[in-house]
Amino acid sequence: MRFNFLKISIQILFLFTVSNVFAQSLTALKAEYLTNPIGLDNPNPRFTWQMNDARQGAKQTAYRILVDVDSTSLVNQKAVMWNTGWIKSDGNLASFSGKPLKPFTKYFWRIDVINGSKKTLSKIASFEMGMMNMANWQGAWISDNENIKLKPAPYFRSTFNSAKKVKSARAYIATGGLYELSINGKKIGNHRMDPMYTRFDRRTLYVTYDVTQEINQGKNAIGVLLGNGWYNHQSTAVWYFDRAPWRNRPAFCLDVRITYEDGTTETIKSGKDWKTALSPIVFNSIYTAEHYDARMEKPGWNTANFDDKEWKAVMYRSAPSKNIVAQALHPIRNVEEISTKMIKKINDTTYLFDLGRNISGVSKIKIDGPAGTVVRLKHGERLYANGRLDISNIDAHYRPTDNTDPFQTDILILSGKGEQSFMPHFNYKGFQYVEITTSAPIKLKKEDLVGYFMHSDVPVSGDIKSSESIINKIYYATNNSYLSNLFGYPTDCPQREKNGWTGDAQIAIETGLYGFDGITIYEKWLADHRDEQQPNGVLPSIIPTDGWGYEWGNGPDWTSTIAIIPWNIYLFYGDKKLLADCYDNIKKYVNHIDETYPTGLTTWGLGDWIPVKSKSPVELTSTCYYYADVIVLTKAAKILGKEADFQKYTALAKRIKDAFNAKYLNKATGIYASGVQTEMSVPLYWKIVPEESIQLVAENLAKRVEADGFHLDVGLLGTKAILNALSENGYSDVAYKVAAQKTYPSWGWWMENGATTLYENWPIDAKSDISMNHIMFGEIGAWLYKSPGGIKPDESQPGFKHVILDPHIMEGLDSFEASHVGPFGKIISAWKKTTKGIQYDITIPANSTATISLSLVRGSDIFVNGRANNIERINLVAGKYVIERRYKL
Repeated sequence: MRFNFLKISIQILFLFTVSNVFAQSLTALKAEYLTNPIGLDNPNPRFTWQMNDARQGAKQTAYRILVDVDSTSLVNQKAVMWNTGWIKSDGNLASFSGKPLKPFTKYFWRIDVINGSKKTLSKIASFEMGMMNMANWQGAWISDNENIKLKPAPYFRSTFNSAKKVKSARAYIATGGLYELSINGKKIGNHRMDPMYTRFDRRTLYVTYDVTQEINQGKNAIGVLLGNGWYNHQSTAVWYFDRAPWRNRPAFCLDVRITYEDGTTETIKSGKDWKTALSPIVFNSIYTAEHYDARMEKPGWNTANFDDKEWKAVMYRSAPSKNIVAQALHPIRNVEEISTKMIKKINDTTYLFDLGRNISGVSKIKIDGPAGTVVRLKHGERLYANGRLDISNIDAHYRPTDNTDPFQTDILILSGKGEQSFMPHFNYKGFQYVEITTSAPIKLKKEDLVGYFMHSDVPVSGDIKSSESIINKIYYATNNSYLSNLFGYPTDCPQREKNGWTGDAQIAIETGLYGFDGITIYEKWLADHRDEQQPNGVLPSIIPTDGWGYEWGNGPDWTSTIAIIPWNIYLFYGDKKLLADCYDNIKKYVNHIDETYPTGLTTWGLGDWIPVKSKSPVELTSTCYYYADVIVLTKAAKILGKEADFQKYTALAKRIKDAFNAKYLNKATGIYASGVQTEMSVPLYWKIVPEESIQLVAENLAKRVEADGFHLDVGLLGTKAILNALSENGYSDVAYKVAAQKTYPSWGWWMENGATTLYENWPIDAKSDISMNHIMFGEIGAWLYKSPGGIKPDESQPGFKHVILDPHIMEGLDSFEASHVGPFGKIISAWKKTTKGIQYDITIPANSTATISLSLVRGSDIFVNGRANNIERINLVAGKYVIERRYKL
């Protein structure tokens, strides 16, 4: 009996294992690239999904989408709003085209797919529409006054009675400035720094919250705390944000829309019945810091029974813009709590806290002391030789008018009522160290301060694992810098500027998209581009801007973001919406350059910013970017069916290419200009080199790098090109020697000197441009996916519908693994050197395919899942593969 019981158990286990191996489901159901979002404005939201099917060759042959206001209708397959019927397609992106969607309405949706002979039904997902139209707002724009120089942040409150049982409730809030919303004393949501920064006088964002659980039957209170953000910039710096044309005292508009169980609705709205008072936040600047006087706290200010008879009436204000739209993107959050690694007591009133890594974000302190004690929390990236905090590398562009607003220094005045905690509401900083000084002796311990790594909370979509520790450190540091510079728009640095420098962002776009699911951030930021573009096509170098940057720092090497980013979104997601949204803007931009520089060569731009030593002509680099923009425009024209434009800009691209090579390429020698790294690599990377010259130019580049000791001699633009130009043209070993270099100048040199982020300048002891948390040299992150990892999108089947696999085995690496979660699922490209040869472990997600290129080498054979397959280009359907290159004995 025991034997039979064991036998049956083994059979059951086997059947359970098999059923799980071949289990099918539909996952990652998203509307507008968000999971079950609320508050959408797009009347035609996009739906995406993935097949979770591990069977080899798993492929969707048809799909059906059902949408309805009643989830039971989906179960019964009787959707009224939209039933696509069965569509023969292996695509996983569809835009809603059913009955018109209504504001404030929740919809349920389901995707069904056919995979061969099997039908798979998804779980039910949802999305909810928001205002959709500005006419649907009921609240008034209110503020406490119009004094832009008034420093304390204002509180606002109102009460209301909810007599019936609440079925659902949504809060919709639009703000000029920043806000925190609370109901009955509880802060709503875990977002930070809402709403995201835009050109406030042209586009204002509103945010939607589900507040069903926060509303009580009976009396309720709503509280709003407003901060300045970029809207009322009080700190003075070289970009003149204190003079922004939109600048005003923060204001907001709020609708809380309640649906009761009996089907009736009620809207609680901002208006003249609200009251206001100043808060304990006596100063707040997104650029510098926050000052908080705990003696001014008003306990219970946002609760129903608080006595507000001393509070003042609010005033009406006009809306910041006529374009108030939904903020449909991944929000900023306190993503990671970081404990203090080391504490150093300098004296009885001074302590230095070290988080052990450089981050963007805030610190939070727990502290107790006598009333009136002033606590200063100074944040910075490096130390003086004596161990004190040094911020001289990050305050270079600050132009204070007095000493009341110290840079990156929060000021806390204690209430004397026991231990309190403080964390800024409307500010973030770039820092590793916090130096705390107190006006009276206070004892502090390591556990009293933590840091919060703050950034746009985009999902992780990639990973790199290498046998070489310096590569792992570089990848970690690159991601830290990328995330440290993602705050609803990509920034250059989280301390000195916080500006949306376009050049930094175009360099880092692939690094960002390989590692993170950032489409929602980039779609928002390209809308900022469209807001900022002049009628003649010119864009500023920082976006958003108060007007600074149209006269300096722009040009095709920087503001090619208008073309390069939509094109990369198309490649990575297979979604042409952003390309279509920006098409006319790309065209205007290209036309402006063509009109201004009719020869095809342009000198407009900053050039190879912060080079190691060799300087390249601005005309050389800017013309390459101009060419790249025109190529994107021709491809977009083809994709969007604009044949006349395709012909026109194809001819323009040829004219630029011919003029460029006539001036800069010595065809006999294969040398561009003087032959330094940037001059050779940028033309190769942007594919402006004539076909017949590519091999010779690449060979000369490799020789130049070798002559430079396999060290970098590039600036910002050369950094984007150098590793790719080598790897794509047969010199991946040379590229790896540069990437893994540990002596100056190199990424590894930074790591060897303790870096946890990427720096702004190659010399650690440079006298200027010395931020220690910049993303502008961050292309190496993308290169790790493309060269040793070998994962690339195919522009003929974008969104990794077809994956190009071209992993490069490199001397100095024993193993390497790259993974990327694309629109169809997780792609894995891993290899390791074995005693028998090279083993590749490949995973291609369901409903996609791949082609792997493995050069045939004499003395070795190729095996795919154990079977001989001596073909250079191997086509793979979805599934897992072990591919071996075995040495012949």
